[in-house]
Amino acid sequence: MTHILLVEDEVKLARFIELELNYEGYQVSVAYDGLTAITAARELHLDLVILDWVLPGLSGLEICRRLRSADDKVPIILLTVKDEVSDRIAGLDAGADDYLVKPFSVDQLLARVRTHLRKSHQADTADVLEFEDLSLNRRTRQVYRNQRLIELTTKEFDLLEYLLAHPRQVITCDRILEEVSGYDFMGDANIIETYIHYLRLKLEANNEKCLIQTVSGIGYTLRDGI
Repeated sequence: MTHILLVEDEVKLARFIELELNYEGYQVSVAYDGLTAITAARELHLDLVILDWVLPGLSGLEICRRLRSADDKVPIILLTVKDEVSDRIAGLDAGADDYLVKPFSVDQLLARVRTHLRKSHQADTADVLEFEDLSLNRRTRQVYRNQRLIELTTKEFDLLEYLLAHPRQVITCDRILEEVSGYDFMGDANIIETYIHYLRLKLEANNEKCLIQTVSGIGYTLRDGI
């Protein structure tokens, strides 16, 4: 049975979400503070984590960082009242896979849960993706351009991985938001533009050719360098 860890300090909300998840057939463990959540994540075999941002003990961001530092690939959905682009970027960089702003509908949360579980189960098993002089190792999460190691944040890596998995295809911003971030930004693609900018700065730091190219009015594509 799919096992979900729910970390939420609002007892009534936690109970409501737990019952809805149980009704959908998921096994649910509940933690009401950050330290308990870390212990549960270490001791339980989890398929997904639903995590409040503001918690007693440790914040949701700190929990994300600790899970990712342990190379834990479990999908994380972050729940929060914070809705600024800078907050979303902070959540992504901490290791969250998705971001749901309170108040939200339970149907929306359940849809996100199904999406991330499906993506997790269907993950491509190829370890290394390559394009021209760029290579990405999914297992070690290392990226090289020629022989230069490039340090990327979690979401920069995820975005580059997605582009490398779909070379020469034109990928819309909406598709990137759905497939990479799992976010629903109501048409706000600024966060994708920001991450593309960060990636280009790092990939072209030694004046290398531009591989990530903008397709005006549509999105981005990985093409032969110009």
